[in-house]
Amino acid sequence: MRVLVTGAQGQVGYELLQRVPRGFNVIGYNSRELDISDRAQVQEVLARVKPQLLINAAAYTAVDKAESEVERAYKVNRDGVTHLALAAEALGIPLLHISTDYVFSGDNDTAYKPDDATAPSGVYGLSKLAGEQQLQQHCSRHVILRTSWVFGAHGNNFVKTMLRLGRDRDELAVVADQRGCPTSAGSIADTLWTLAAIFQRDGALKWGLYHYCGAPACTWHDFADEIFSQALALGLLEKRPRLKAITTAEYPTPAKRPASSVLDCQTLEQAHGLVPRIWAGELQRVLEQLEKVASEA
Repeated sequence: MRVLVTGAQGQVGYELLQRVPRGFNVIGYNSRELDISDRAQVQEVLARVKPQLLINAAAYTAVDKAESEVERAYKVNRDGVTHLALAAEALGIPLLHISTDYVFSGDNDTAYKPDDATAPSGVYGLSKLAGEQQLQQHCSRHVILRTSWVFGAHGNNFVKTMLRLGRDRDELAVVADQRGCPTSAGSIADTLWTLAAIFQRDGALKWGLYHYCGAPACTWHDFADEIFSQALALGLLEKRPRLKAITTAEYPTPAKRPASSVLDCQTLEQAHGLVPRIWAGELQRVLEQLEKVASEA
């Protein structure tokens, strides 16, 4: 089965290309090779490649920068998805698409279900929600996979930032009043490939909107604490920095973060048998990759 992957150099896109199962012929395009905000380019590439399945891992993900780059965020996250959805529908192929926990306000005391009311507080979340809506409107066969707190060995993310700061500083202040679910880029890629394999086998999926993230929920402070514990054990850090718990108010950012963006993944398990992975185990695999790269350098 011929599959076209957009955003091939992003965190998830990179992992999608590293984890291709047998039986798939994958063509990956990074944002320089295929700018999804360019409708004519999208149409030309899809007409030439003639994929049987499209996986969109391309997105504008600079949460804070989006507050000042509103037009660019919407061009990629809304208009780009519209172009892909229209092209996929014209070709009669499905589109698997990645979205975000930022579509929610973060005010829930319980985990968010896919059909819970959305209320993004910033441009990034608003633009991603607009993309979801365009996909639902224009492509009849689609899966939207909302995820959260993505990390991996490739690209920029919280894990790599903590390692860099941990080497340079004796103490780090990390927010301890925001809760979410760290999710490895590799586990997201594996989930998408499992869905692709079901489609390849059955010619169909239970289309719609799903949540997928790591387990269990934690705070950024909890996440940082585990990162430093594992990194020290693997020799990625010579010493463990002290961690200071702070509030969101003590760490102001241009874009407001959800206080709680824990996602409920039960519908994905019920529909396709896919269950969350324990993020601490996924973290260990990522840190082992980083340690291997460091030792070979």
